[in-house]
Amino acid sequence: MRKLLYALAASLLLITFTAQAAPEFRSDHPERYTVVKGDTLWDISGRFLNNPWYWPEIWHVNPQVENPHLIYPGDVLALVYIDGEARVTKVTSRGVEKLSPQVRSEPLGTPIPAIPLDAISSFLSEARIVDPETLQQAPYVLEGEDSRIITGAGDRVYVRGEKPADKVGIYRRSKVFNDPQTGEFLGLEARSIARGNVTAENGDVLTVSITRSSEEVRIGDRLLVQEDRRINTQFQPSAPARQVEGQMISVEGGVNQIGQYDVVAINRGTREGLEAGNVLAVFQAGNLVRDPVTDETIELPSERAGLLMVFRAYEKVSYGLVLQASRVLSIGDKVRNP
Repeated sequence: MRKLLYALAASLLLITFTAQAAPEFRSDHPERYTVVKGDTLWDISGRFLNNPWYWPEIWHVNPQVENPHLIYPGDVLALVYIDGEARVTKVTSRGVEKLSPQVRSEPLGTPIPAIPLDAISSFLSEARIVDPETLQQAPYVLEGEDSRIITGAGDRVYVRGEKPADKVGIYRRSKVFNDPQTGEFLGLEARSIARGNVTAENGDVLTVSITRSSEEVRIGDRLLVQEDRRINTQFQPSAPARQVEGQMISVEGGVNQIGQYDVVAINRGTREGLEAGNVLAVFQAGNLVRDPVTDETIELPSERAGLLMVFRAYEKVSYGLVLQASRVLSIGDKVRNP
């Protein structure tokens, strides 16, 4: 009997969760909205929905529009009803777009991004997750030209090791990520210092001309194949495909207090089903208090305190941008499905 009651309770919880997992339109949502330069897909989703991560479920793709998943400044979006369900789609002054094949006479311009690119663009070019062996075995800087130990853009450096490619990135070991709960090694963050071209080989000594640098190149910095760091602007805000629970384990810049538009690392990645565009709620850890009656130490419940969106996912670690923060966030705060 008890097992039957447990099964019924679990079923009710699942039904409740499923019922709640649906787009919820704002009471003040617009009937039409004209996209302007500077908008992000997250901003627009928030104009229509209380839960913007359900945008994919309300977006109606017009199959007769070129690049139908992209939204550009000047596009008009409107709320329409299709088979009785509210949807948002591109429209013109004549209604829903019905385009026949033709050559567009005006340039498209740049589609709006999912999140503010100026908040993450520099970070995307400066960090990557690698395994320690890859970095340890990579070619390393011996010295700069004229025996200098610190060099920058426009200089040459001498490197020892096997050439990884003609175009290379110069990286420096940064943070080691371990799971705060299990201690599992999650990855090593390598910070990009410079980019360059291999211009000569003399045995296992390479000459590298530095074409761009974010800081000084030092002896011991490592060469890796230059990673393609083009920013994907086409992902959509979405809820993770399955239940995810993790923690924020690092923040870019090493600050103590985390707020809106800070870049954070979390201890969950593609193996847990995360992908770019997934939105997670941030829960501030509850305080530890002493029970005055039993003298036990009790952890108070976590409280929802913000939202973040994953913009880059590796196997065990993901980077996300904090989009909302109702209070100061900290390393160790929990993340889970919104």
